[in-house]
Amino acid sequence: MSKKKPRPTPVPAQFIPGLIDAHTHLASCSDDTATLVARAGESGVEKICTVGDGLAEAELALAAGQEFTNVWAACGIHPTKAQQLDEVARARLTQMAADPACVAVGETGLDTYWITHDPERTADLVTQEEAFRWHIDLSVSSGKALMIHNREADADLMRVLADSPRAPQTILHCFSSPLGMAKEALDRGYVLSFAGNVTFKRNDELREAARIAPLEQIFIETDAPYMTPEPFRGSRNEPSLIGHTALCIAEVRGMAVEELAEALNANFDRVFGLHGQ
Repeated sequence: MSKKKPRPTPVPAQFIPGLIDAHTHLASCSDDTATLVARAGESGVEKICTVGDGLAEAELALAAGQEFTNVWAACGIHPTKAQQLDEVARARLTQMAADPACVAVGETGLDTYWITHDPERTADLVTQEEAFRWHIDLSVSSGKALMIHNREADADLMRVLADSPRAPQTILHCFSSPLGMAKEALDRGYVLSFAGNVTFKRNDELREAARIAPLEQIFIETDAPYMTPEPFRGSRNEPSLIGHTALCIAEVRGMAVEELAEALNANFDRVFGLHGQ
């Protein structure tokens, strides 16, 4: 019986100046935030947005944004936890959104995958949609970008976005939908944020979405500690590994990775309203 090959230890692709990580969960990674931020800097990452998927993690994300000059926060309640969006949570998230360290509301959105696979612990779709609409309203009233989680809910997600007030910027985080969805989202002016799954061998359609997207409508992210890029798929992810995703997208777009990093850095500032800060 042959032994299973051990996974290689994840290492940064190379030093690529000006990289960004538009969506990560520093509080959920293995090491402390200071270590993660320092290690990311050693691989060229200049700007990080760390995200809360519930009130507790949102508090940690905001604290990181207040402590580190190159870290900002997105604060919200994940759709699978939408039942937690009570009056106390709404009041606190409204306060968070007003903080300069918070640049986005989310992650929010819709997720039918977990309704099917873990219905006892997952908010139903009606509750998710109500929470999603509340987050959209907060994005509009605060002037902060909207950070969206979408899993197997394309039609409902686009319906809600179409009949809701328009957020200042709309980011489809860890974009994983079919090419038709990508084209519709791009036509609406949304930003597609590509995670490590764009490097997976079977995801040709996702790479095509990254190829056709206008340069000003692209983000890259780790979604750490999840979505580790090839060749380290299955290991724990962190911001220092974002270069693998950048190299993949630069290749499919036929451009130098340094040029891509420069454009993504500018996108980060524009989408998150950081010009002049």
